Amino acid sequence: MSRVSDVFQNGKAFIPFVTAGDPNLETTERLIPAMAEAGADLIEIGIPFSDPIAEGIVIQEADMRALASGTTTDKIFEMVKRIRERMDTPLAFMTYINPIFVYGAERFLAKCKECGVDALIVPDMPFEEKQELLPYCHQYDIELISLIAPTSKERIAAIAREAEGFVYCVSSMGVTGVRTEITTDIGEMVSLVKKESDIPCAIGFGISTPEQAKKMAASADGVIVGSAIVRIVAQYGTGCIAPVCDYVKAMKAAIS
Repeated sequence: MSRVSDVFQNGKAFIPFVTAGDPNLETTERLIPAMAEAGADLIEIGIPFSDPIAEGIVIQEADMRALASGTTTDKIFEMVKRIRERMDTPLAFMTYINPIFVYGAERFLAKCKECGVDALIVPDMPFEEKQELLPYCHQYDIELISLIAPTSKERIAAIAREAEGFVYCVSSMGVTGVRTEITTDIGEMVSLVKKESDIPCAIGFGISTPEQAKKMAASADGVIVGSAIVRIVAQYGTGCIAPVCDYVKAMKAAIS
């Protein structure tokens, strides 16, 4: 059992996402441990990138603010290393394949290990190309999280058989962002995974309200929320800690 799959052992997991460096790294450094205190089971940390193709406007703008505030990958590694000294909640980096290659794949994974990151999510890396990173992930004990989407269909079985940590089920087509309604048959996606493996399934993309979270958690083992949190950060800036933590508590309560 890994630290990542462990978080699904005590009921439904709530997995919030934040963009590192939005509005600045000092705020992110305070926010991540506070979210863990508020009930987050695993925290996704987005590494800002100038071309985040899976993201809607909310996270794109957060990436721009983070880059404008001087955030770099090395500064994020340093921040996570400091956070690790005072919290043990599992952490996952969410980034794109290009920044990893630019940094150097082995060097990037070695740094993940050094600063205490548990998992890596790379939304633009096809399942068929995961060997580009998987050997380094295994070398440095980082779990490479697989994603499935409503269009994955016959590929779901193959992805599920080889998945690590948990399967990230993308609830909606298109980019990230808050949605008023999620129409995908999440139960069907999850059951296709569970036929192949008892790995936990967490649902992300578009979830923003406690009602949506509760509905999604009925079909899955966990709920991932990004844009709704990033919107709160955008609204409150450096004063975002308390409002984000209130939101995390409400979402965690809804799925418990």
